[in-house]
Amino acid sequence: MSDVVGPGLTGGDAGAHYPEGVRIDLHTHSTASDGTDAPAQVVADAAAAGLDVLALTDHDTTAGWAEAARAAQHHGVALVRGMEVSARSGHVSVHLLSYLHDPTHPDLLVEIERTREDRISRARRMVERIGEDYPLTWEDVLSQTQEGTTIGRPHIADALVASGHVSDRSAAFATILHPGTGYYVPHYAPDVLDAVRAVRAAGGVPVFAHPGADGRGRVVSDAVIEEMADAGLLGLEVHHRDHSAQQRARLEDIAHTLGLFVTGSSDYHGAGKPNRLGENTTAPRVLETIEELGTLDVIR
Repeated sequence: MSDVVGPGLTGGDAGAHYPEGVRIDLHTHSTASDGTDAPAQVVADAAAAGLDVLALTDHDTTAGWAEAARAAQHHGVALVRGMEVSARSGHVSVHLLSYLHDPTHPDLLVEIERTREDRISRARRMVERIGEDYPLTWEDVLSQTQEGTTIGRPHIADALVASGHVSDRSAAFATILHPGTGYYVPHYAPDVLDAVRAVRAAGGVPVFAHPGADGRGRVVSDAVIEEMADAGLLGLEVHHRDHSAQQRARLEDIAHTLGLFVTGSSDYHGAGKPNRLGENTTAPRVLETIEELGTLDVIR
């Protein structure tokens, strides 16, 4: 986790108001984790795509915040500093978006660092297994990353693409990197209820990322989402390309019942996925709520 520049931990900007028509994308990734574009380029592309506000939410790291903050001020885009926290509910993977939290708070920092360290160990073990059947080395994977990158399966996928074993990331995940293969190795992630509590302890605003993306694998039940809300969950990312119309309707109902706000986002990864900046957006009033509840200010 890196130190950041910009506004200090002075409390949310409760006076912020966003008019209707403001375009807000609250879920993007850079080369700090598994995106293909540097943080500054993500911001520049967001401006070019007509976005007014974006959140940088790399997996288990805030390493891209400082660069994104400088670029946001240069391009006139408001930046919501965030992170996508890896978590687990039983054997189901859960991703939790954290907005405007204190990146130095120990409750969250300890869990994130443990996850990052185990990701590296897991990636090494996967590469060793794959290397028994395909010409692939750890150095091949490292060549697809930058210093400080949160290493994960996408970087192994990129190495497999570069080596000519698969055509693209999607093909790698559908075949060699699929959990059903003998190459797959799980990694540590905190229990999702503990993760929600840690985000809240750090002054962050927790939102459940793509909770109905059943095309990726198993998703949690309505009962688990209720438990997450009891632990401090504040929102659901409903409008996401991996959600069917039926899942969106289900999640809208859950949000209404539990008093959670609803977000929409691109989950942009640059060339790593087909997702496009601004393809789903968040209502201005929701961002105002996030600002009121978060510890950091939005950078303008």
